[in-house]
Amino acid sequence: MPSDSQAARDYVDLIRSDFEIYMRDIQSYFRCLEVERARAFEEAREVSQDYGRFLELMDE
Repeated sequence: MPSDSQAARDYVDLIRSDFEIYMRDIQSYFRCLEVERARAFEEAREVSQDYGRFLELMDE
């Protein structure tokens, strides 16, 4: 980021564009993390159910 106001004015379009690109990309990254979190949570639920069934078999 420029430290003086003239440089900021000179680069306002570039800085604005970079910021918008950054925000778009970070939001995409967060959505990706959320999708993976949901997938891993579902996988853990399924593995827990499978393990529960295994423990029931061992009690027979």
